[in-house]
Amino acid sequence: MKRYVSFVIMASAIVPAAAMAAFQYEGGFGSFGSGNGQFFYPSGAAARGGSDGYVYVADTNNHRIQYFTPTGSSANFKGTWGSFGSEKGEFNYPTGIALGPENVYVVDRLNHRIQYFTPTGSLLGTWGSFGDDKGQFKNPWGITVAPSGNVYVTDASNDRVQFFTADGSFLGSWGGTGSGDSQFRDPRGIAYGPSGFIYVTDVENNCIQYFGVNGAFFGRWGSRGSTPGYFTFPAGVACSPDNAGYVFVADTKNDRVQYFTETGSIVGSYGKSGTATGEFNYPLGIAVSGTGARVFVADTHNNRIQYFNRNEPDVEPASLGRVKALFR
Repeated sequence: MKRYVSFVIMASAIVPAAAMAAFQYEGGFGSFGSGNGQFFYPSGAAARGGSDGYVYVADTNNHRIQYFTPTGSSANFKGTWGSFGSEKGEFNYPTGIALGPENVYVVDRLNHRIQYFTPTGSLLGTWGSFGDDKGQFKNPWGITVAPSGNVYVTDASNDRVQFFTADGSFLGSWGGTGSGDSQFRDPRGIAYGPSGFIYVTDVENNCIQYFGVNGAFFGRWGSRGSTPGYFTFPAGVACSPDNAGYVFVADTKNDRVQYFTETGSIVGSYGKSGTATGEFNYPLGIAVSGTGARVFVADTHNNRIQYFNRNEPDVEPASLGRVKALFR
């Protein structure tokens, strides 16, 4: 009996670890500056389509959007739009960026509005103004698009989430200031997950909360700290679109990325403080490619984008007899 118990315990411990996907550094691009392919405080990212689709970056302090095609260890610059200002098509510290089926949505933070564009930067529309009424914003930060086309925005200084139709008609909101369930203190990152949850990074409460598409509270995890599963200023969140269902969090002041199951069980992490490849200095934004194979991180104070590839280990099936033989 003792031999059988040992077999069950060890087999259950080994199999999940063998099947786990590890994310390894693949490449990066960018440096400090205002030229094409350079950044000044990039804080948001979004990835289009497959692993080789466009990657859009909110180049915050340059008040513009840039987009690229990753090419293994680097990237090809494809285009840019925007400049400082308050007119339509201009930006004042853009932060969040999200992709709809045909549109690119940008949080124009200090203009307190959302603007949306074609994939190459032609303006399609805008909505929002400063305030706390329905459809108004105070320092919005993050944005995500559900398969329905509805657009969700973290209205950071109003401590709430608002959601809209694809062209900006107000649909609803939830939240309020506090530390309880469905309350926030500076919500920033927001992401739609494949199971239909909306994930929100609650920065000052150092936790992740998740909700149904109409704001019903489903759960939360995390608190302040630096050990696995804890956060210090979690700013960005992104979800794998595939059945793995990973939720990636830019744990900003811990200079790392942590990833979890859809309900908050820790799976793994990568990164540490520094300037070398695979290291971070104040990562804010995060995005996952359409295939789920690549994770892009806005390494904000290093003024670059780094991306990581999922390395699925090959697991050779073993017969029950071969496994039992290990314990004889």
